[in-house]
Amino acid sequence: METKLFCQSCTMPLDSDAVKGTEKNGSKSSEYCMYCYENGVLKNPDMTLDQMEDIIKTQMQKMNLPENLVNMSLNMLPTLKRWKKI
Repeated sequence: METKLFCQSCTMPLDSDAVKGTEKNGSKSSEYCMYCYENGVLKNPDMTLDQMEDIIKTQMQKMNLPENLVNMSLNMLPTLKRWKKI
Protein backbone atom coordinates (compact mmCIF):
# COMPACT_ATOMS: atom_id res chain seq x y z
CA MET A 1 0.00 0.00 0.00
CA GLU A 2 1.35 3.39 -0.99
CA THR A 3 1.62 6.03 1.72
CA LYS A 4 -0.42 9.12 0.95
CA LEU A 5 0.38 11.26 3.99
CA PHE A 6 3.80 12.66 4.76
CA CYS A 7 4.98 14.87 7.59
CA GLN A 8 4.65 18.45 6.39
CA SER A 9 8.01 19.24 7.96
CA CYS A 10 10.35 16.31 7.20
CA THR A 11 8.61 13.98 4.65
CA MET A 12 8.34 11.05 7.07
CA PRO A 13 5.50 8.76 6.02
CA LEU A 14 2.53 9.08 8.38
CA ASP A 15 1.39 5.52 7.83
CA SER A 16 0.48 4.77 11.46
CA ASP A 17 -0.66 6.64 14.54
CA ALA A 18 2.53 5.54 16.30
CA VAL A 19 4.62 7.98 14.23
CA LYS A 20 2.19 10.91 14.24
CA GLY A 21 2.80 13.98 16.37
CA THR A 22 0.23 15.21 18.87
CA GLU A 23 -2.11 18.18 19.01
CA LYS A 24 -2.69 20.27 22.15
CA ASN A 25 -5.67 18.09 23.08
CA GLY A 26 -3.60 14.89 22.75
CA SER A 27 -5.11 13.77 19.46
CA LYS A 28 -2.83 12.60 16.68
CA SER A 29 -1.77 15.08 14.02
CA SER A 30 -2.60 14.28 10.42
CA GLU A 31 0.12 16.67 9.21
CA TYR A 32 3.24 16.18 11.32
CA CYS A 33 5.32 13.33 12.76
CA MET A 34 6.31 12.81 16.38
CA TYR A 35 9.86 13.97 15.68
CA CYS A 36 8.74 17.37 14.39
CA TYR A 37 5.54 18.12 16.33
CA GLU A 38 4.32 17.72 19.90
CA ASN A 39 1.44 19.24 21.88
CA GLY A 40 0.33 21.34 18.92
CA VAL A 41 3.67 23.02 18.18
CA LEU A 42 6.76 22.33 16.11
CA LYS A 43 9.59 20.99 18.29
CA ASN A 44 12.28 23.11 16.60
CA PRO A 45 10.48 26.23 15.38
CA ASP A 46 13.69 28.06 14.48
CA MET A 47 15.09 25.28 12.31
CA THR A 48 15.97 26.30 8.76
CA LEU A 49 15.23 24.37 5.60
CA ASP A 50 18.97 23.74 5.16
CA GLN A 51 19.18 22.25 8.64
CA MET A 52 16.22 19.97 7.92
CA GLU A 53 17.82 18.85 4.67
CA ASP A 54 20.99 17.86 6.54
CA ILE A 55 19.01 15.91 9.15
CA ILE A 56 16.95 14.07 6.56
CA LYS A 57 19.95 13.16 4.45
CA THR A 58 21.88 11.89 7.49
CA GLN A 59 18.98 9.87 8.93
CA MET A 60 17.98 8.30 5.62
CA GLN A 61 21.57 7.34 4.84
CA LYS A 62 21.89 5.74 8.31
CA MET A 63 18.87 3.64 7.37
CA ASN A 64 20.65 2.60 4.13
CA LEU A 65 17.76 3.88 2.02
CA PRO A 66 18.34 4.15 -1.74
CA GLU A 67 19.87 7.42 -2.93
CA ASN A 68 16.91 8.09 -5.24
CA LEU A 69 14.56 7.95 -2.22
CA VAL A 70 16.81 10.33 -0.28
CA ASN A 71 16.83 12.74 -3.22
CA MET A 72 13.07 12.47 -3.63
CA SER A 73 12.56 13.46 0.01
CA LEU A 74 15.01 16.34 -0.26
CA ASN A 75 13.30 17.61 -3.42
CA MET A 76 9.90 17.35 -1.74
CA LEU A 77 10.88 19.45 1.31
CA PRO A 78 10.35 22.94 -0.18
CA THR A 79 6.81 21.98 -1.20
CA LEU A 80 5.73 21.00 2.32
CA LYS A 81 3.47 23.19 4.46
CA ARG A 82 6.25 24.14 6.89
CA TRP A 83 8.70 25.25 4.19
CA LYS A 84 6.46 26.44 1.37
CA LYS A 85 6.92 30.10 0.57
CA ILE A 86 3.64 31.97 0.80
